[in-house]
Amino acid sequence: MNILFLAHSGLRYLVLLSGLVALAYFVSGLATKRPYGKGVRILGASFTGLLDLQILLGLFMVAMGRYYPQLIGHIVMMVLAAGVTHALLVINRKRPNPGYLLPLIAVVAALALVVGGIMAIGRGVFSHTAFIG
Repeated sequence: MNILFLAHSGLRYLVLLSGLVALAYFVSGLATKRPYGKGVRILGASFTGLLDLQILLGLFMVAMGRYYPQLIGHIVMMVLAAGVTHALLVINRKRPNPGYLLPLIAVVAALALVVGGIMAIGRGVFSHTAFIG
């Protein structure tokens, strides 16, 4: 259980880092009016995949008995973050002329929800809390 907690806790940094990289790329693409390319799909899929893995690890922890009431808000915000990201990236991909705006909105919304979800359990985004119990 402790290994699972450490993996879940450490993976948040990769989620945040991939979100910030995607955010910078999408802002840059939008600002320079660069044509839509594979980079948008790769960064969007990487961010979404890491977010999905984070949720999966968190759900495994809950299934294994690590539960307390504040987790309800945490889980809801994280699932919303993944849902918004998936939806907006799919909508963008299916458009006749995909661009950078919807992926940018997806990442900004997801990062805001992730930060809110982390704060919902009383932790800071960059604080490290050892598993107790």
